[in-house]
Amino acid sequence: MWQDRIAIDPAVLVGKPVIRGTRLAVEFLLDLLAESWTHEQILQNYPQLTEDDIHAALHYAVEALKRERIFPLAV
Repeated sequence: MWQDRIAIDPAVLVGKPVIRGTRLAVEFLLDLLAESWTHEQILQNYPQLTEDDIHAALHYAVEALKRERIFPLAV
């Protein structure tokens, strides 16, 4: 589960979700993936990460979007 691999600590990157034991933000990993980096490229450039860490970041993002609330505003 992503909860085992993602940490949120106000003392680390001002509370942004990071891969546990690193200072690599979930946001950063998602940005790499959005820029068409492969899992292999990420793992080669950030050897402290595992395939499970990348999957945890993706699962975290899905959960965050599921919980997002949108309030329509009159314009």
